[in-house]
Amino acid sequence: MAHPTPIRRDHPAHPLQTALELAKTGVPVLPLRQGKVPFGNCRTCTALACGGRPNMKTPGPCQCPAVCHAWAAATTDPTVLTSPAWAPAWRQAVTVAYHPGGAGLTVVDLDNAAAVAWARQTLPTTRTVPTTRGEHWIYQGTMPSANQVRPGMDIKSRMSYARWLGPGTGPLADLPSAVRALVGREETTPARGAVVSSSPGRAEWDRTVATGCRHTERYIRTGLQRGLAMVRSHTESGAGSQAFGVARFLAAQHATCPGPCGLDAIGRQIIAAAVSVGVPEAYAERAVTNGLNGMGAAE
Repeated sequence: MAHPTPIRRDHPAHPLQTALELAKTGVPVLPLRQGKVPFGNCRTCTALACGGRPNMKTPGPCQCPAVCHAWAAATTDPTVLTSPAWAPAWRQAVTVAYHPGGAGLTVVDLDNAAAVAWARQTLPTTRTVPTTRGEHWIYQGTMPSANQVRPGMDIKSRMSYARWLGPGTGPLADLPSAVRALVGREETTPARGAVVSSSPGRAEWDRTVATGCRHTERYIRTGLQRGLAMVRSHTESGAGSQAFGVARFLAAQHATCPGPCGLDAIGRQIIAAAVSVGVPEAYAERAVTNGLNGMGAAE
């Protein structure tokens, strides 16, 4: 698929206008709210009660017309983008994201100068887009998404989104094996066995550590248990990336709470679930910490 044609920057477009222009080129898009993160799920879709969308890793029946499930809601359909169900999100949107995998692309998100320097020495040159802290390197082809494959480096492709920052410069190169190899280490979850954990007691979440949370205890426990089950289900691959996604999803549910909500305890349980299926503890801790802090989503 050809990379999107440039959008003029002399008069910045409203996010919806930008989204419609990108959709015309075959790039699936979605709005981002303040903080450059996706809009939260509706009540029906909260904590995956709907079962998830058909295009998610574990296919589900959800046909919700709203902007639910982050990257999985991205679309090229102008009827959906301009629908009443999406209108409230566009009124609050601050920018646009796109689904790289849906456009046949992979984004290597280089989050700092050291990561950019490593890529320039190691990876084939390709289309690049400047970001706030580093660069996006865009390749033709798709692969599994993963976070923190190297310090300051995420891979955004089949199950992720990237913020639209412009068309970039340079020719678009084919996805190289060197990039695919970065994800191979985490995508193949080590075999089960005796796991030695250096983390002290893994206390479960309870109301005593969430005195400022606006949600009910049942709501929190239901969402957490579903998330832990999703992590534990990845016995052969992807448990670390799933832990990141669960942590980010659960943290987003508390964005408007006065706090504390006991996110540290929730994080410890997610880490324990990832470690139980063989994810190295250091990797699990990085993934969950990044998810709770919303990292890996802004650029």
